Amino acid sequence: MENQMIISIETVIDFIENHLDGKLELDIVATAVHYSKYHLHRIFNGTVGMTIHDYVVRRQLTEAAKLLVFSEKPIIEIAFICGYESQQAFTTVFKSMYKIPPAEYREQREFYPLQLRFSLHRKVTAMEFKKNDIRFAEKSDIPEWMELVRLVIDGYPHLDEAEYLQKLNDSIKEKQALILKDIDIVIGIMVFSYDTGSIEFMGVHPQYRGCGIQKVFLDRLMEDFLPEREVSTTTFREYDKADTGYREELKQLGFAERELLVEFGYPTQRFVLSPYK
Repeated sequence: MENQMIISIETVIDFIENHLDGKLELDIVATAVHYSKYHLHRIFNGTVGMTIHDYVVRRQLTEAAKLLVFSEKPIIEIAFICGYESQQAFTTVFKSMYKIPPAEYREQREFYPLQLRFSLHRKVTAMEFKKNDIRFAEKSDIPEWMELVRLVIDGYPHLDEAEYLQKLNDSIKEKQALILKDIDIVIGIMVFSYDTGSIEFMGVHPQYRGCGIQKVFLDRLMEDFLPEREVSTTTFREYDKADTGYREELKQLGFAERELLVEFGYPTQRFVLSPYK
């Protein structure tokens, strides 16, 4: 049953990817793949970790951003290519997600994706994970690690992959990168800093978000590496439309809001978790 559901979601993703130049509302997608829109919403959100609407918007804007940087097409033409009926509508949505208008984004000539095409794993187990299942990452893990980074890129605005890879290599060398695998699938990753007590990156495979893996990583970090220390991380600010739920996840894990920041030109907020007692 689980495998059949994954195949169904793959069909949905294929349809979306082949129609990014048009309207892709829930009822249109549901009709195309022969599901009720209520059932489709439930299984898509539960598997991918975001609604069809959020996925479509992020995919269309990512393709638009790519065209802004790597082509000379007029902005209005890019708007039409990516499913928008007017340049004004496109500009409004683009700015709400990228935080700058399309023309300014084009001038910066720095492409970064909001959402890459989502790929699913069919060998998903429901086993319970413990903190001792988490180990230090090694250089041989990097290709699989990066596959997961690309899956959870919606949680990390303005992520430059080349720069990230360089920092990841340093973190692996310094024993500040943790990894969790389910057989041959990387399902959880974390980069942290001994010096600042911060979580610099934490990603969990969307198909495992309901398995409590974030808490297992925090237990490993705070009990074994940063005992009796306050731990911090950053995420989206409140009401940021680009947030697909990461802010709420931190709150559920016990993190508290702190100061507002700007990182790589993007508005964020610092969150803090008190030491374990």
